[in-house]
Amino acid sequence: MRSVSKRYKILIVDDDLVSLELLREILRDEYTLVFAKSGQEMLRSVLDGPDLILLDIIMPDMDGYECCTHLKSNPETHDIPVIIVSSMVDEVDEVRGLASGAVDYISKPVKAAVIRARIKTHLALKESLETIVHQNLEIKKKNEELLEADRIREDVDQIVRHDLKGPLNFIIGAPGLLIEELNPGPTQLKLFREIEAAGFRMLDMINRSHDLYKMERGLYRCNPVPVDLIAVISRVTQELQGGLTQKRLTLMISMNGRVIDGGETFFIFGEELLCHAMLSNVIKNAIEASPEKESVAIILGQADRAFIRITNTGEVLPEIRDVFFHKYATAGKRHGMGLGTYSAKLNAKTMAGDIRVDFSQEGKTTIEIYLPLKKWVDGPV
Repeated sequence: MRSVSKRYKILIVDDDLVSLELLREILRDEYTLVFAKSGQEMLRSVLDGPDLILLDIIMPDMDGYECCTHLKSNPETHDIPVIIVSSMVDEVDEVRGLASGAVDYISKPVKAAVIRARIKTHLALKESLETIVHQNLEIKKKNEELLEADRIREDVDQIVRHDLKGPLNFIIGAPGLLIEELNPGPTQLKLFREIEAAGFRMLDMINRSHDLYKMERGLYRCNPVPVDLIAVISRVTQELQGGLTQKRLTLMISMNGRVIDGGETFFIFGEELLCHAMLSNVIKNAIEASPEKESVAIILGQADRAFIRITNTGEVLPEIRDVFFHKYATAGKRHGMGLGTYSAKLNAKTMAGDIRVDFSQEGKTTIEIYLPLKKWVDGPV
């Protein structure tokens, strides 16, 4: 993260000299300011790496919407937060500005207290997001090292506690402190809560990596209790909603031949966290493998055991089929580690269940999960 003592750099883009001077007076004591009077000048100035951009809409050569689109289409400038500061106050202008990639929209005449608070909020949010990305990369690096070197597995608890959990506790706690200090608006509040939730998810990933090791070694003891799979699936699909929306996929969930419409339950015996991890891996894979505008179907039912079938459009490569559940088997996904289906199978086996894949339906892939309906006694698995 940036040193507390270092000043943030703000690029102000406006062809109105009065507006530039006003913003200079408001912000010069707190920030390093850089000015541009046109869109083309902004595109040159942005190469110096500002931390945030204040952008007017009405300019002679390139309007603010076009400037924002340029910034967001360039990987080098995509993550710089842009706040539009404009005399255009119609709702349609604000919506268009936010749609072009701006994080906020402030109407002229500018109020000093408002623009200071908005800038402070978005800079704090930017720092938190950068920390999340950095910690996520560190976690992935640590996990890869641990998975490739079994000789250091015995030290995983100490590594997790000292190297990762400390920084993660900061990430989890920081949003609450920022909310209390900054009193952010609804949009910023939602983003802070998402950061907090991401921190908890990463902490769970760390804990689960050690559980995976114990399952591989037959040291994990499962404590089976009633688990409502419909509730678990609901939480998983909410977490994966971004992927469904991005691909415009239709999600269909049914139980015993009827579409689930709310209020239903479907209990098995297992562990809720294991069910969540298993279903999250399998449903995420189905979403990632599906072409756009297709559907993902989740069917629940029971015979002597409960079963869950997850079907998506798209076929698994022939060379992957025989090793589909093997460790490190991957179909070439970018950044894929080949652990999703492997850990899902371990989760199912740990809960006295099973998981299979069916390629018999042309153009489709179906994962079948079987779990016990009755309580069972566990020893090390």
